[in-house]
Amino acid sequence: MHSVTLNAIRDHVIHPPDNGDAQPISRQALHLAVMDRLRKMITEGTLPPGAHLNERALCEQLGVSRTPLREALKMLAVERLIELLPNRGARVVTLSEGDIADAFELLSGLEALAGELACERITQTEIDEIQALHCAMDACHASGDLPGYFDCNRRIHDRINAAARNPALTQMYQSVNRRLQALRFRSNLHAGKWERAIDEHVAMLSALRQRDGVALGRLLREHLMAKCASVLAHRRAAA
Repeated sequence: MHSVTLNAIRDHVIHPPDNGDAQPISRQALHLAVMDRLRKMITEGTLPPGAHLNERALCEQLGVSRTPLREALKMLAVERLIELLPNRGARVVTLSEGDIADAFELLSGLEALAGELACERITQTEIDEIQALHCAMDACHASGDLPGYFDCNRRIHDRINAAARNPALTQMYQSVNRRLQALRFRSNLHAGKWERAIDEHVAMLSALRQRDGVALGRLLREHLMAKCASVLAHRRAAA
């Protein structure tokens, strides 16, 4: 994971850190690439909640002009990851405790439904692909690679959702999940919670292989609500 120090954040205004995210973005689908990079930076905490976004610094860091950056910011505002402030630029959204609890409750229900439907509709090839992702995720865990682990984790949940074969469900799932990505990422920073998440994924994969929709739905719901409890406990401790 990229190293981020307190010196990179002054008065909640982001200045470009010296890390791997500073590589210029190609011009192809530029605003989409910028949006993906910013979303990753929000998820991993390089752009923390409440941080004001310095357009000049971000343009320099990403190697783009202000036009694609502003297009990306508009799209992230639609996803409710940032908020645009009249005549004051933009800042990363800060979720209240109620926002977090409500979003996790909704997402846990969506994941449970996706798991139940996936067990009815998934192909063996898709199960094999999820198994491969699980092995890669386990390897990332063993090496302490949290960003790599989180990427594999996200792809596993996305594959289960896609196997449900319900576009309306997928659209809602993606919308809610994007608001919680940063919180889900940080929920694994504690070693004990990370170990527990791995065990939960082993059980989920077993239920999927057995096509036990009831069991997988229950495990997914419990998995998400455990993350919610972890996030809220950490928030209260920090407060």
